[in-house]
Amino acid sequence: MPLHQYAYFALISQHTSADEMTSQLGIAPDEVSVRGSRFIEPRPIPVNHRWKIVCREPDLRVDEQITSILDRLQPHTDRIADLALHLASNGGGAVLQVVRYFNDTDQDEPNAAQDPNLFGWHLDRNILDFLIATGAELDVDEYDMTGDDEDAA
Repeated sequence: MPLHQYAYFALISQHTSADEMTSQLGIAPDEVSVRGSRFIEPRPIPVNHRWKIVCREPDLRVDEQITSILDRLQPHTDRIADLALHLASNGGGAVLQVVRYFNDTDQDEPNAAQDPNLFGWHLDRNILDFLIATGAELDVDEYDMTGDDEDAA
């Protein structure tokens, strides 16, 4: 079963831009989103500003991706926690997001003899402590990309 997954830590705000967050933290994000309306055509614009540190390494388990992210963020935990608390007071906050696509046929077929098992993962005490310190939520999205089988009816 092909699997595509990635994880990111984001600071989210309706009022504080990603540039302002970068200035306060002294950490450059990997990705940003700029707030706007969800209904603008032809391309939707995010409803919130997002400042993200992302890991999209394809051969890592989710917990290894999260550890990669936290290795970059943990030296700045106090500043991140202060900013996340400020953002939360205005309807924003922090999130550790995990996104997984199962049966993703756009991905290469796995080689069972060489590829790591990416299905199991866990959050160790170090990760939980960071989430608690920053007031971050954990959000896990999992999608089954198997197409509808019209012949099954």
